[in-house]
Amino acid sequence: MRNKQPSLLTYNDVTPKEDFDNSRALISASRRQFMLQSSTVMLASGLAPSTLWAGNKIENIKKSMYSTKEKPTPYEYVTTYNNFYEFGTGKGDPVVNAHRLKTKPWSVTVEGEVGKPGVYDLEDILKRQQLEERIYRLRCVEAWSMVVPWIGFSLAELIKQMEPTSKAKYVEFTTLYDPEQMPGQNRRTLKWPYTEGLRMDEAMNPLTLMATGLYGEEMPNQNGAPLRLIVPWKYGFKSIKSIVKIRLTEHMPKTSWNEVASREYGFYANVNPQVPHPRWSQSRERIIGASLFTPKRDTEMFNGYGEQVASLYKGMSLRRFF
Repeated sequence: MRNKQPSLLTYNDVTPKEDFDNSRALISASRRQFMLQSSTVMLASGLAPSTLWAGNKIENIKKSMYSTKEKPTPYEYVTTYNNFYEFGTGKGDPVVNAHRLKTKPWSVTVEGEVGKPGVYDLEDILKRQQLEERIYRLRCVEAWSMVVPWIGFSLAELIKQMEPTSKAKYVEFTTLYDPEQMPGQNRRTLKWPYTEGLRMDEAMNPLTLMATGLYGEEMPNQNGAPLRLIVPWKYGFKSIKSIVKIRLTEHMPKTSWNEVASREYGFYANVNPQVPHPRWSQSRERIIGASLFTPKRDTEMFNGYGEQVASLYKGMSLRRFF
């Protein structure tokens, strides 16, 4: 498969991860403000940055042919600027609160239209998968984007091992529900637990990834540990985190954001610069980690992955099925 490569991004003035602790005096004013805010929330939580960001290295990672050539967003941005409402609605809340989440042991329930339903230990699932590094761009509905070197395995391979029946038309995913570990679930922001879904052909697309890590390390809690979905041509809210259940179904499942605000968040949620959010445009995006003076970039249809996925929606009105 020939992979269309989006235009290169430039981060020459970004502090590398390994130099982060000793480089505050050298960073630009915009980055200094960002890191000051991050440090403030970390200190408020009583946790050091190294505690929040520590992760075990993942061995035997295969480089993927599906990766973009864009330069990854620096690690400190990827791990401190997150949407994860189970830990709070602010972008800095997850990095402060997610240390409560216990990710080992972890199991995933498989049910619905499958030949092999059951409760599977995540470690056993991983033993049967080839882990890859895939550098994908993540585009969020708030019109910001970042490029992340995800570590994970093909969702299609996992589904094949479930032995789906002929009635399986959709895949539904469910996040852990535990308000003690996830304090954001004590608020009625959404109907908990968080749920998301894909059409079967979307789930089986080679680009769709079940991610278990990033930057060669195990997934940080605030990024969706220990198992999250990555669908790079869709807005970020489709990439459900901390998955505990996968259900194959004949009918389109309900999804959390579509239930709470159907005019704003469609089931498909394909990145589409021609379909604005009711309260803002989606035609341009802000690159997280870029200089304050870097202009916004044009949003690409399907987030730049149109060559691989546009055929999935042939004949559909993407304004109606947004």
